Amino acid sequence: MLKALGMFQRATAEHLWRMLRPGDRHDRCTRDTLNALKEDGKVRVETRLESNHQLWVLTERGHKEAKQLLPGNVRVSALRKLEFDDDGEPVTGEGFDEHAAAVTMTAAVLTGAGFGTPLSWQTEIGHKLPYGYTQYADLTMQAPDVDVPAMLLEVDRVNEPVDVLVAKVRRYTEWFELLAPKADKVKAQAARHDGAAVHDFRLWSRVYPATGHEGYVPVAFVFTGKTKAQRASRMRRLEQAARSYFAGTKYAGGGITAVDYHQAVPVVVTELERITADPAGAAGKVWRRLGRDEWQTLTEALDNPDGDRLHVVQREQARKRQKEREAAAREAQRPVCRRCGAKFTDDRWDMVRRYPAQEHRELCGPCLREHHEQAQAEKAARLQAEEAAAREAAEAEAKKNRGLFGRRR
Repeated sequence: MLKALGMFQRATAEHLWRMLRPGDRHDRCTRDTLNALKEDGKVRVETRLESNHQLWVLTERGHKEAKQLLPGNVRVSALRKLEFDDDGEPVTGEGFDEHAAAVTMTAAVLTGAGFGTPLSWQTEIGHKLPYGYTQYADLTMQAPDVDVPAMLLEVDRVNEPVDVLVAKVRRYTEWFELLAPKADKVKAQAARHDGAAVHDFRLWSRVYPATGHEGYVPVAFVFTGKTKAQRASRMRRLEQAARSYFAGTKYAGGGITAVDYHQAVPVVVTELERITADPAGAAGKVWRRLGRDEWQTLTEALDNPDGDRLHVVQREQARKRQKEREAAAREAQRPVCRRCGAKFTDDRWDMVRRYPAQEHRELCGPCLREHHEQAQAEKAARLQAEEAAAREAAEAEAKKNRGLFGRRR
């Protein structure tokens, strides 16, 4: 319990129960534990929320013990010191208490749905930008062994201008684009047009686990409060204003509709009210990827069926179409035999091109053979006729000579 409060300084018993014991039907065990810790001076009730839940925080003693219990790589939330008014009465917490409870609730419902464990979540993690601004995430999740290995979450109670939300997406994009301190800037510059390769030089890839998908670490906006119509309007306005950061770019090439998401921020939205109303909770179809119309599960929303997988298929289809066009163009140039009208075979066509001075280039292979056979037959017949004529002439000459010799006697 102290571990969970160490990470989520302000939380209700219900939220802690949902996170730590999602299989239980009642939060009595959690409340009893908190009361026992309160008697031991390690936790206290800071205030009562509008929902009538009590908001619990660590005391200084509990804060020190939580630091010892948590792993060294887990950030402990800042201590909420008890303040007193001029009359010496404790001052109840104000300001961001409802927001803090919503943040813890978000972590609780996601953990209960199997997205990481309580130790996978941290609050108020800073992302420092070169111009001195630090963008703090309400929640960050790092769970390399689950379907969603990393995610940044912003909990919005519909009380800030949409421009503020868009600015958060912009600043996250700027942070994702930062190169790691010792990255080879020459190689990074050479790889800047290859989204998959350039990530090897990015700072974020040294901080967060690989996402398993194209693009940067996903950013989720969890809306809660006000009316359903107001929340829906807020999602639409965020979608319109932040499109340049999440939409990706179309791959080049004719007939290619696939989108390059490698240098885009996957942005998903949901509502705490929608999650709690769904029987499957955060594991249900309660997430919408900006740029899409349908509500999906979180893993479906973060998948990119129109990204690299489609690009591979369409590129192969484009190659086939190109080969077909080239084959058709080649066929259109294929010579036709002047004698029989048949198209030349590849071998005959290659022979004609290889030996441009060859005679009878207008004939196909069979007709050329027939022509040679006919020429040989004519030559043989001519030789045979010449030989016959020579024999006849010789016989006539011999006969003539015999006649002359006979008369002389």
